[in-house]
Amino acid sequence: QVQLVESGGGLVQAGGSLRLSCAASGSIFSINAMGWYRQVPGKQRELVAVITSGGSTNYADSVKGRFTISRDNAKSTVYLQMNSLKREDTAVYYCNAEVAVSRVLVFYNYWGQGTQVTVSS
Repeated sequence: QVQLVESGGGLVQAGGSLRLSCAASGSIFSINAMGWYRQVPGKQRELVAVITSGGSTNYADSVKGRFTISRDNAKSTVYLQMNSLKREDTAVYYCNAEVAVSRVLVFYNYWGQGTQVTVSS
Protein backbone atom coordinates (compact mmCIF):
# COMPACT_ATOMS: atom_id res chain seq x y z
CA GLN A 1 0.00 0.00 0.00
CA VAL A 2 0.93 3.62 -0.50
CA GLN A 3 0.36 6.41 2.01
CA LEU A 4 0.54 10.15 1.49
CA VAL A 5 0.94 12.21 4.64
CA GLU A 6 0.48 15.98 4.49
CA SER A 7 1.66 18.56 6.97
CA GLY A 8 2.01 22.32 7.25
CA GLY A 9 -1.54 23.57 7.17
CA GLY A 10 -2.92 26.03 9.68
CA LEU A 11 -4.26 29.52 10.30
CA VAL A 12 -2.52 32.52 8.76
CA GLN A 13 -3.38 36.15 8.17
CA ALA A 14 -3.98 37.47 4.69
CA GLY A 15 -0.68 38.32 3.05
CA GLY A 16 1.15 35.66 5.01
CA SER A 17 2.83 32.45 3.94
CA LEU A 18 2.57 28.73 4.58
CA ARG A 19 4.48 25.75 3.32
CA LEU A 20 2.75 22.41 2.82
CA SER A 21 4.61 19.12 2.64
CA CYS A 22 3.46 15.70 1.50
CA ALA A 23 5.55 12.58 1.92
CA ALA A 24 4.75 9.37 0.08
CA SER A 25 5.67 6.04 1.63
CA GLY A 26 4.97 2.34 1.27
CA SER A 27 5.31 0.02 -1.71
CA ILE A 28 6.59 2.61 -4.19
CA PHE A 29 8.43 1.63 -7.33
CA SER A 30 8.06 4.90 -9.21
CA ILE A 31 6.21 8.20 -8.86
CA ASN A 32 5.05 10.15 -11.87
CA ALA A 33 3.25 13.45 -11.30
CA MET A 34 2.62 14.85 -7.83
CA GLY A 35 0.25 17.66 -7.12
CA TRP A 36 -1.89 19.68 -4.79
CA TYR A 37 -5.63 20.13 -4.98
CA ARG A 38 -8.02 22.04 -2.75
CA GLN A 39 -11.67 21.88 -1.87
CA VAL A 40 -14.14 24.09 -0.06
CA PRO A 41 -17.53 22.88 1.19
CA GLY A 42 -20.10 22.67 -1.57
CA LYS A 43 -17.57 22.93 -4.39
CA GLN A 44 -15.61 20.46 -6.46
CA ARG A 45 -12.01 19.69 -5.71
CA GLU A 46 -9.80 21.83 -7.93
CA LEU A 47 -6.22 21.59 -9.10
CA VAL A 48 -3.82 24.02 -7.47
CA ALA A 49 -0.48 22.91 -8.87
CA VAL A 50 1.18 19.83 -10.33
CA ILE A 51 4.78 18.82 -10.96
CA THR A 52 6.05 15.97 -13.11
CA SER A 53 8.92 13.67 -12.24
CA GLY A 54 11.08 15.76 -14.55
CA GLY A 55 10.21 18.99 -12.80
CA SER A 56 7.70 20.53 -15.21
CA THR A 57 5.02 22.49 -13.40
CA ASN A 58 1.51 23.74 -14.00
CA TYR A 59 -0.55 26.08 -11.84
CA ALA A 60 -4.12 27.24 -11.52
CA ASP A 61 -4.45 30.80 -12.77
CA SER A 62 -5.63 31.92 -9.33
CA VAL A 63 -2.31 31.00 -7.69
CA LYS A 64 0.23 31.82 -10.40
CA GLY A 65 2.94 34.09 -9.09
CA ARG A 66 2.04 33.36 -5.46
CA PHE A 67 2.43 29.59 -5.04
CA THR A 68 5.42 27.42 -5.91
CA ILE A 69 5.37 23.64 -6.16
CA SER A 70 8.56 21.62 -5.82
CA ARG A 71 9.56 18.04 -5.08
CA ASP A 72 12.39 15.99 -3.68
CA ASN A 73 12.40 12.72 -5.61
CA ALA A 74 14.88 11.10 -3.23
CA LYS A 75 12.43 11.69 -0.38
CA SER A 76 9.25 11.08 -2.41
CA THR A 77 8.04 14.40 -1.11
CA VAL A 78 6.21 17.29 -2.72
CA TYR A 79 6.00 20.81 -1.33
CA LEU A 80 3.74 23.79 -1.87
CA GLN A 81 5.09 27.18 -0.87
CA MET A 82 2.17 29.57 -0.56
CA ASN A 83 2.89 33.29 -0.39
CA SER A 84 0.65 36.37 -0.39
CA LEU A 85 -2.23 34.26 0.84
CA LYS A 86 -5.77 35.51 0.35
CA ARG A 87 -9.00 34.67 2.12
CA GLU A 88 -10.17 32.84 -0.98
CA ASP A 89 -7.25 30.42 -0.58
CA THR A 90 -9.01 28.99 2.48
CA ALA A 91 -9.71 25.33 1.80
CA VAL A 92 -8.71 21.78 2.62
CA TYR A 93 -5.59 21.02 0.61
CA TYR A 94 -5.04 17.48 -0.67
CA CYS A 95 -1.85 15.91 -1.94
CA ASN A 96 -2.03 13.62 -4.95
CA ALA A 97 0.52 11.30 -6.50
CA GLU A 98 0.59 8.93 -9.45
CA VAL A 99 2.40 5.86 -8.13
CA ALA A 100 3.51 2.58 -9.67
CA VAL A 101 4.08 -0.20 -7.14
CA SER A 102 6.04 -2.50 -9.44
CA ARG A 103 8.20 -2.50 -12.55
CA VAL A 104 5.05 -3.14 -14.58
CA LEU A 105 4.62 0.67 -14.34
CA VAL A 106 0.86 0.85 -14.03
CA PHE A 107 0.26 4.14 -12.24
CA TYR A 108 -2.54 4.64 -9.76
CA ASN A 109 -3.76 7.83 -8.12
CA TYR A 110 -3.31 8.16 -4.38
CA TRP A 111 -4.58 10.92 -2.10
CA GLY A 112 -3.55 12.30 1.23
CA GLN A 113 -6.00 12.87 4.05
CA GLY A 114 -6.09 16.63 3.55
CA THR A 115 -4.84 19.55 5.59
CA GLN A 116 -6.83 22.65 6.44
CA VAL A 117 -5.56 26.06 5.39
CA THR A 118 -7.44 29.02 6.79
CA VAL A 119 -6.61 32.59 5.79
CA SER A 120 -8.06 35.31 7.98
CA SER A 121 -8.49 38.96 7.08
